[in-house]
Amino acid sequence: MSAAHASASPAPPPLDLSRWRNLPNVLIAAGAAGALLGLLLRPVQFGYSWLVAFMFFLSLGLGALFLVMVHHLFDAGWSVPHRRFCEHLANLVFPWLLVFFLPIALLAPRLYGWMQVADPHTDHALHAKLPLFTKPGFYLVAALCFAIWTWLARGLRAASLAQDLDGAARHTYRMRRLAAGGIFLFAITLTLAAILWMKGLMYEWFSTMYGVYYFAGSVWMTLGTVYFITMVLARNGTLTAVLHEHQFYFLGSLMFAFTVFYAYIHFSQYFIIWNANLPEETFWYVLREKGTWWYVGLALIFGHFFLPFLAMLRIDLKLSFAWMTPICAWTWVMHYVDMAFNVHPTLHPDGYPFQWAWLDLACAALMGGLLAKAFLRDFAAHPPFPLKDPRLHEAMGIILVHPSPISGGDLDEVDELNHAPETNGGGR
Repeated sequence: MSAAHASASPAPPPLDLSRWRNLPNVLIAAGAAGALLGLLLRPVQFGYSWLVAFMFFLSLGLGALFLVMVHHLFDAGWSVPHRRFCEHLANLVFPWLLVFFLPIALLAPRLYGWMQVADPHTDHALHAKLPLFTKPGFYLVAALCFAIWTWLARGLRAASLAQDLDGAARHTYRMRRLAAGGIFLFAITLTLAAILWMKGLMYEWFSTMYGVYYFAGSVWMTLGTVYFITMVLARNGTLTAVLHEHQFYFLGSLMFAFTVFYAYIHFSQYFIIWNANLPEETFWYVLREKGTWWYVGLALIFGHFFLPFLAMLRIDLKLSFAWMTPICAWTWVMHYVDMAFNVHPTLHPDGYPFQWAWLDLACAALMGGLLAKAFLRDFAAHPPFPLKDPRLHEAMGIILVHPSPISGGDLDEVDELNHAPETNGGGR
């Protein structure tokens, strides 16, 4: 980026974040009080509310881990500036999300009906899922999932921070190797977690698309989070020097793509089950057409697909802070509703338990406040972006051309990768 071009760009209006400084503490205090009250009043309801919040925030950690691995798998340049805070989001898996899983592990015999079946061999649906759907299998899979996620998240961030010190190529190669093998382990463990911890609430149900369904929604919500954090860091000057217009366009385009991908997966799952018309599959959707669950399903159809799809059709709107901020917040609302749509009908088949909505919010507030503090602590402790990534200049919209063997000469710096106007976050 040329100095003249950068100086011509209007400076973005700074954001005053001081007013939000105590928000995590408020969320923790209010959430802890509400969650404790719910645990004392009705432990089973607390377990389901806690599970909704856990699966929601697990989506954020796993979605960020996926984005980091994809960055290395494709040797991407544009995603360098936001890779560092994605690494911090991925590392929330350990120890925080592991700690949050402990209440689910303790309450599991009361939450999962298959754990109460005396003889699994007498239940066809349960017998077909052995030995996975056993108590030892449940806890062993949980330990395996968290071990793999922790190894991948910690390993990728450790190599990234080591790269900041000397810029050696071996760190880049290490991250690529971790991503190349880790993407397969990620797919397997995410699928196992979604099936055992959420789909397993109704173990009789069969679906081969459920893991992809959870994955699509998780990445969609994570992309909205990454877009918002990137925009905030651009507005307060933290990432301004290393950002180009195309970061926001690509993030918005990925959000748009996963909006369609999620809708495709969910519709395909529904259509195949509806077309086959097998009772052991259709009952899951039939239950969710009763009472207020029907309206929750409609909210997902229009709110999870049509609204964001239409809102992000125009290219220029993907670059507007005022326009994209509510869409990013909307991804959180819709993904949380989606998690409740998957979990709560097990205990409340006639409709969403509005009388316990406060407990849902309390559990989410407690987890969200603690995770926010952990993320902010990690972000403050390390450089905000990879300092010596070999593609950092590409993220900034600069091409470095090596001297030709014929003409010789020094390394030339060529201006922007494309001719899009350089604003560095200005005017958004």
